[in-house]
Amino acid sequence: MFLPYPVIEQMSDRQVETWNRHFAGNGHERPRSVEEGIWRRTQDPANAEQSGWSKDSAGRRRVVHYRYGYDLDYTHPVPRLVLSDLYLFVSHLAPSSEIDSYAKHINALLIEGRWRERSDGWHKGDLVVNIADHEIHPQDERADRKTPKDFRSLDVQITSEGFKVPRALRNLPWDVLAGGMRVKEKRGTPTMAEDLSGLLDFLPFQVEVGCGTSIEAGIPPLHYLHEVYRVTERKDNSLTQSHAFTLSPQADTLVQEMLLDAPSKAHDLTRMFAACVVARPTPAHESLKALHEAGHMVGPVITHNFDVLSARAGLEEVFVRRYDQKIPPVPLLDDAKALLVVGLHADRRAVQARARARGMKVFFVDPEGLVENGVFKAYPIEGAREGDVVVRQEAIPALTHLCELLKV
Repeated sequence: MFLPYPVIEQMSDRQVETWNRHFAGNGHERPRSVEEGIWRRTQDPANAEQSGWSKDSAGRRRVVHYRYGYDLDYTHPVPRLVLSDLYLFVSHLAPSSEIDSYAKHINALLIEGRWRERSDGWHKGDLVVNIADHEIHPQDERADRKTPKDFRSLDVQITSEGFKVPRALRNLPWDVLAGGMRVKEKRGTPTMAEDLSGLLDFLPFQVEVGCGTSIEAGIPPLHYLHEVYRVTERKDNSLTQSHAFTLSPQADTLVQEMLLDAPSKAHDLTRMFAACVVARPTPAHESLKALHEAGHMVGPVITHNFDVLSARAGLEEVFVRRYDQKIPPVPLLDDAKALLVVGLHADRRAVQARARARGMKVFFVDPEGLVENGVFKAYPIEGAREGDVVVRQEAIPALTHLCELLKV
């Protein structure tokens, strides 16, 4: 695989303008031209169903961390969006016998994929692979974590040639791991409502958005990345069923896919970012802009999405899906009486908890389910609590109707 790797072969004038205005440059609290993700999966009694934990089987761990840099390439007649830097790290902690087999398997893949071994790693094209086998992982020593008896770790790092891995980047997934696993919360008994008319009694409001607004814009759902990075043993596109974690090295095909056909895998790795660049704000974003201009919505859009769609609709954003801060600063305003949470599920609950602590009413807009194979399957919001209001709609109809109610 050679870099720069083309992600969008022909960028239109509008897309170039979008890139230069919203993705390029250093005027953001985080670089928008960088895509980053971390998954850490461990065995624990609380996730026994997915991790296979039992008293006789415990201690496995898988960590995946990626960081990609994107840029515009003008070496062709039409500007291209390209992947310019790549960093992919996969670590397994497993019984020593499995690590031995996994290490031999990776070595065979390197030979089959025609990688060339040098003093600083295995090379092919513009990529470099480094492998480290640890009796006790340095990061476990750093955190004073015990290694289970007869377990070892194997790290596989794939980078673009010349990419320097700073200490902060190397430590980041382990700092996240030290924060502990997400504990599933018990859903409360929120009030169910047909629409957002109840919000009219709690104006002005602030808004927090999740991937629901992005999906409406044509961006793949977050669980697409779970498939790409083999986070779970997903057999189909089902979201509502429980999928087992990929914790066995032999069941992990991510490294194999990269070593045997990195260019093809790169298409999957970069698809989400490409979709974000191509996407355009939807009527949901435009409705939020109208509500903001009318004074009914205040403050920036608190977002967990890296597509910058709210900003591209003309709204200020604050990005809170971060790894460097467990609970990033959130600007909840003194005059805001409610928090409207749109299309946000699972573990992103810190903002809502803060809002409740300030006495703000919390409203959710979410269909709380999806259609799979022609059948509607429930997918309840985990963070809903007593006193909250849930409107089971998608973002576009709910927000456009709110505009109608407020005559904006």
